[in-house]
Amino acid sequence: MMILDDRLSDRFVCELIWRRLGYGPQEEEAIWLAGPTTPPAWAEAFPRAPELIAERPPSVRLTRSIPAEHKQLLKTQLGFAGYRIDELVPRRTRRATAVSWLLADLASRGEELPPQGPLPEPQEAMSPAD
Repeated sequence: MMILDDRLSDRFVCELIWRRLGYGPQEEEAIWLAGPTTPPAWAEAFPRAPELIAERPPSVRLTRSIPAEHKQLLKTQLGFAGYRIDELVPRRTRRATAVSWLLADLASRGEELPPQGPLPEPQEAMSPAD
């Protein structure tokens, strides 16, 4: 919910997904590159880990990679009904896509959503226009 509420940085959200897609940080962790476990379609399209929240093409690929049977997990597991119309901006919808993908990844591996994981200090929620 903190991702959906925009209380965690885009970078933190990207790193959660990059790790699961097989990307790894380089020496100073500023650059993440595809690794041996990165799915070939991702490695070819994005040899350098893509900015999943800031850029549309990787977000579209992320959306399309969510199996149909897991598309409703935001609603069923988190009770998330979507954003209000005045909150509906591309950045927010991409964050919802990221959470949906993370939930689908857990479900695909047969894992439960943990009640809490390691989190950075939450930031102030941004307004939808930001």
